[in-house]
Amino acid sequence: MKKSLIWLALTAATATIAAAPALAAAPSPEEVAAAALKAAPVWDGHNDVPEQLRNRRKDVLAGFDFRDTTHEPGEDKWSDHPSGKVDPMQTDLPRLRAGKVGAQFWSVYVPADLSEPQAVQATLEQIDVMKRLIARHPAEMQFCTDSACVEAAWKAGRIASLLGMEGGHSIGGSLAVLRQMHALGARYMTLTHFRNNAWADSGTDAPAHNGLTDYGRTVVREMQRLGVLVDLSHVSQKTMLDALDTAGAPVIFSHSGAQGVSAHPRNVSDAVLDRLKANGGVVMVNFFPGYASKALFAWNVAMAGEAARQKALHPDRPDLAAAAIAAWEQATPRPSPTLGDVADNIDYIAKRIGTDHVGLGSDFDGGSVGIAGLPDVSAYPALLTELARRGWAQRDLEKLASRNMLRVLKAAEAYSMAHRADPPFENATTF
Repeated sequence: MKKSLIWLALTAATATIAAAPALAAAPSPEEVAAAALKAAPVWDGHNDVPEQLRNRRKDVLAGFDFRDTTHEPGEDKWSDHPSGKVDPMQTDLPRLRAGKVGAQFWSVYVPADLSEPQAVQATLEQIDVMKRLIARHPAEMQFCTDSACVEAAWKAGRIASLLGMEGGHSIGGSLAVLRQMHALGARYMTLTHFRNNAWADSGTDAPAHNGLTDYGRTVVREMQRLGVLVDLSHVSQKTMLDALDTAGAPVIFSHSGAQGVSAHPRNVSDAVLDRLKANGGVVMVNFFPGYASKALFAWNVAMAGEAARQKALHPDRPDLAAAAIAAWEQATPRPSPTLGDVADNIDYIAKRIGTDHVGLGSDFDGGSVGIAGLPDVSAYPALLTELARRGWAQRDLEKLASRNMLRVLKAAEAYSMAHRADPPFENATTF
């Protein structure tokens, strides 16, 4: 009897197992990345199409085809191609779609060596040309100034297009100009670019102010009162800390990496990362080769040292110095950065302060040329696939792609709304 019962139990169990559906295979890294991007499209923090339009076309859009920029005449100053060679742009509408880009901060950058009045005019011209470009493509792009518009653009299948100013020189030292730039739609301002300005130190210039001046702190306060995101890319470490001391709302790094991976001064130190976590902000990781790659940064430093040595050895014979430098380069091959270097920066920040505080800030069409695996704006899925291969879950990839940036913008808007009755900060005109 017992044997019969056992046999019946075994038969029933076997039948149940046979009838059960096969266990689903774990999704591949490509599938995890695709699912994340379907749920949360890419929101990139920094793209320099406006700079390309200024350099290549003097901001004249007649004849410009944003549906195919691969044959756009002109040179990219960041490429290694010989002078006179046509360099394809890295951004156009089909490649943005292929890259699953749903929102983009377009950088209305102007050079930091312009006089302040020139910088203000040039920034206005960059805002104008980007607005005109967006308006030419209403089915694909939507000009946005707030988070509600971004979400509406996603639902409509359009690329939410926001504007960011790169460098405090763009406001000419005037809070009145800052307010008018905000009225025109600028929603972040990088406090400096490659050079210091009158109120903030850059990360790539000799210190002049020991971070932010008192007026620089006032600029930060007025930005946050207005709802203009404080962008700490390009600024010195002391400026970063001063801004974090001053900020009442989350800040961003629109295109930076981690010094724990590559010690370049443009990147963010561990001490600042830790402060950023408490602030609630986000580092949008840059694809610029010399910032992303530890090996390339070290090579660049060594190259600069060798060049200085040869010039000191041969001050009267530049031909000998040049020949020696060329020989050094041939004997010391330049490292070739890859997509993995960018993933290393993202991984480092996420492990240090959490996946809530990292995003994507490519700097395409503004210097991110030459990273194998990241040729242009179509390549974001490959980057997320690499992270999924490293163990990133879909929910964390969604945060990286756009949810973190959306959260930060909403927090900045809430702070501005809470301070809408505060009087504007003022400064006297200078001429």
